[in-house]
Amino acid sequence: MRRAALLLITATALALTASSARAMILITADRGGLITDYAERFLSARATGEQVVIDGACLSACTLVVGMLPRDKICATPKAVLGFHAAWRPTRNGGRVNSLPASQAMMDVYPADLRSWIVRRGGLTTKMIFLQGRELAAIVPPCGTSVSASIHATHEPHVVRSDAARATLVARQAR
Repeated sequence: MRRAALLLITATALALTASSARAMILITADRGGLITDYAERFLSARATGEQVVIDGACLSACTLVVGMLPRDKICATPKAVLGFHAAWRPTRNGGRVNSLPASQAMMDVYPADLRSWIVRRGGLTTKMIFLQGRELAAIVPPCGTSVSASIHATHEPHVVRSDAARATLVARQAR
């Protein structure tokens, strides 16, 4: 019984190890969330060399992927849409207040061509602005057919904490 359990654990570990080298993150309907959570996720993907495929909505903090991964590790399908707005933090009474330092931190992460696109549309404000189609293809490489064909074989990323990066973003969000 112990031997069977040990063999099962070993086989599972080997399968996970083998799949992580060709792991892929598929973004289809991501509404965003805490900047620090996305920074951790994308720093982990960068460290492990994972490919990220945007195949739908990638909004708010999700858009950090464009600046945190090398261009050859990210692509967008024709269904991809990026949505940008100013960062905010909750108030004690359940409202929201814009966070200029967190918005600036996000802008600092984005590549120059994306920053220019955002500025031309009025910058990061409370109103969501969307990047898609040809404009998106000029900034994020379109996915090739081999990537599109393998979308269904995706895996969740293994999260590796980067405390220094997280601490920096938390400090900026809190300002």
